[in-house]
Amino acid sequence: MSDGLGMIATGVTTFHFKEKDLQSVLDYVKMEVRERKIDVVVLGLPKNMDGSLGFQAEYVLEFKGMLEAEGIKVELIDERLTTIQVTRVMIDADMSRQKRKQQVDKLAAVVILQSYLDRINKR
Repeated sequence: MSDGLGMIATGVTTFHFKEKDLQSVLDYVKMEVRERKIDVVVLGLPKNMDGSLGFQAEYVLEFKGMLEAEGIKVELIDERLTTIQVTRVMIDADMSRQKRKQQVDKLAAVVILQSYLDRINKR
């Protein structure tokens, strides 16, 4: 989530779902969009290092289409290296392996959202 001014990204929660169960994710995101009055959903697009799109990117694009079919505005942000970046910061902070495992996805999402916020605020 971002603050009211759209300047600072903050992690809220991590929603876990079974592989291939995008309908559960869609239902959850629709509820969050409605309850929190969210204007835009930012999704990380996992590109390969050469910029091509692999299986995971196609999965994200499928979910993007599902959200848009519900009338939800979606923006994509290249998420290459975000998990590595966050993991390095946590290691430098001497965070335990168990705690890193619990926090990496939420913190990577914060980096992705902050990238989006920084981009739109430069306009």
